[in-house]
Amino acid sequence: MSRFRDELWRVVDGVYGRILVHPFLTGLTDGTLPREVFRHFVVQETHFLPDYARALAACGVRATSPAAVQRFAADSARTVEVEHSLHVELLAAFGLDQDDARRAGAAPTTVGYASYLLRVCHLGTFPEALGAIVPCYWIYARVGEALLEQSSPDPLYAWWIETYGGEHYQETVAGVLDLLDEVAATLPEADRARLRGHALTTARYEWLFWDAAWRRESWPI
Repeated sequence: MSRFRDELWRVVDGVYGRILVHPFLTGLTDGTLPREVFRHFVVQETHFLPDYARALAACGVRATSPAAVQRFAADSARTVEVEHSLHVELLAAFGLDQDDARRAGAAPTTVGYASYLLRVCHLGTFPEALGAIVPCYWIYARVGEALLEQSSPDPLYAWWIETYGGEHYQETVAGVLDLLDEVAATLPEADRARLRGHALTTARYEWLFWDAAWRRESWPI
């Protein structure tokens, strides 16, 4: 039986393929990624994650089932607690703290991605919000899974890979995809199309986020 997740993956698969061969990710696995590039990525993640947590909470507000409300409320809290702690430790590896990251400021792609997520999750329907947030869950899980097979000779990069390739994160994403299939099964095609459109946009933002780190993106003026 065909699942909506399979249909949706066909929409984003081309973007995912480009992500896997991006020099940021190939550099993670072979250990050649310059530390200053990974540092930029970590700093930008500390700006992005609070807004991603807000987007998850807003998605939960729009959910129609108590289980979905609970899921996104819990994932929002987990993003703040667990991933925030991870990035505090990663910042410390560079001799930085949260104040240093705040002073560095959010780069254009970070602002654009977070703003898009928040707009859709606050102003869109629940299916639209779900479409917008799923790629961040799913692409990180697929990237983590793919990179875990190779890991990295760099201990810091290997640690990051293990976080997203590990069983706990994979189980979290599997639960969201089950919910995606359940919600999409009852939607008219027009709503499914909007969901797919938002998912493609945020999948593209995932590529842009890694590319921005690779370029160490900053505001041009």
